[in-house]
Amino acid sequence: MRFSALRRVPLLVAALLLIAPAFAAAQDGSELTDAVNTLWVVLAAVLVLFMQAGFAMLETGLSRMKNAGAIMAKTLCNLSIALVMFWAFGFAIAFGDGSGLVGSTGWFLNGDIPTTFAVYDGYGVPIEALFLFQVAFVAVSLAIVSGAMLDRTKFVGFVIFAVFYAGLIYPFVAHWTWGGGWLFEDGFLDFAGSSIVHLQGALAAAAGALILGPRIGKFRGGKAIPIPGHSMPLAVLGIFILFIGWAGFNGGSGLAAVGINIGDIIMNTYLAAGAGVIGAMIASLWLFKTLDVSQMGNGAIAGLVAITAPCAFVDSWAALLIGVVAGLILPPLVLAVEKMKIDDPVGALPAHGVAGIWGTLSIGLFAVADRTGGAEGLIYGGGGHQLWVQFYGVAATVAFTFTASALVMLGIKYTLGLRLSEDAEIAGQDISEHGMFGYPERFIDVPGATSAEPSLRPLPAPAHAPGKPATSPTGATS
Repeated sequence: MRFSALRRVPLLVAALLLIAPAFAAAQDGSELTDAVNTLWVVLAAVLVLFMQAGFAMLETGLSRMKNAGAIMAKTLCNLSIALVMFWAFGFAIAFGDGSGLVGSTGWFLNGDIPTTFAVYDGYGVPIEALFLFQVAFVAVSLAIVSGAMLDRTKFVGFVIFAVFYAGLIYPFVAHWTWGGGWLFEDGFLDFAGSSIVHLQGALAAAAGALILGPRIGKFRGGKAIPIPGHSMPLAVLGIFILFIGWAGFNGGSGLAAVGINIGDIIMNTYLAAGAGVIGAMIASLWLFKTLDVSQMGNGAIAGLVAITAPCAFVDSWAALLIGVVAGLILPPLVLAVEKMKIDDPVGALPAHGVAGIWGTLSIGLFAVADRTGGAEGLIYGGGGHQLWVQFYGVAATVAFTFTASALVMLGIKYTLGLRLSEDAEIAGQDISEHGMFGYPERFIDVPGATSAEPSLRPLPAPAHAPGKPATSPTGATS
């Protein structure tokens, strides 16, 4: 019965394909268009939400195993806070009607289109679907912040910052462009968020990394000491998941499927990502005389971040160029960040920050008038006007987001505390904050799990006192 039922599936699919045109013909054209657009926006939102899995794997792979479970907890909490705070306050600030600086209507998602959220008038997509799509972006931006603060940030301190970031800081800048604010009026362009999502996340990450200071042992005698992540396969898996999610990130940012060449947008996205990997490979060979896998992975992210703002505004050759430049500059920037004594375990500042700036400015160079509706890049004879608008839009984002994030983090530092104690950091967040190891067999004896091979046997269980960390067979702290 089971196999005979399976054989009917192709027949059912064929029947649906035959019925679909008749169904479509029976519908009002605008209603069908709105339904298709809504379906695509919701699907794109799910793809972007799936990026949380990518960030979780990437950050876990690039952290030490004693903090793997803590990263899972933080990722869950990031998404939860983004959902609640953006529903309550952030969406109104970002997309509610108000002034050129900030929205002031639509609290708790009360209101409709066009009376409360006029910026969305004409899209034909319900406000609930638009909320789902936009809140997924907030969660991505917040994930970028946490990556640069790995292994040394108090859980409760980061939670408090996340509340302010998702509810106030991120939406404030989002309103300036996507909410119809002053940058939008000036002609600033950012299709999917190189500056609004990625640069903002990197700026908050920079503030956090500076205020926290480096991990214990990162800098000794004036030199940066490598602290490798515990699982490169997990990190690369995370990057592949981000690849998938970015199809929704950029492809869904037109908030429509009908009348928009989604394929062109996604093709540009992936061309830039591939070029980013190639650029990072070349720079890695030049600087390190080896093909550093983490640099290659971050090259993909840099290419994806850079193309996010111009993906709908440039031709494919420009997408390749934007991606390869983002990849080429990544490894030197990683070294530059370390020389400044900034500890950024996942490379968020160059991959999301500088690449975000480059991608946003590239619109002023490569934008095609037919794609933007009028604005034209410098190389097409459009002069320097668009490049100037892109520049001061980036400058305003940098000034506001870094300052606001630093003030909030300083407030947390001097009240609840932002950084783990030395003992807790050495022991690892898994056991010091969550009471459970992400990899228990690595740190404690598990009945039935001990291998006969001495090199694979778990280490003796550490005392639960944070000041007594587990050590490897060679005596190195885990």
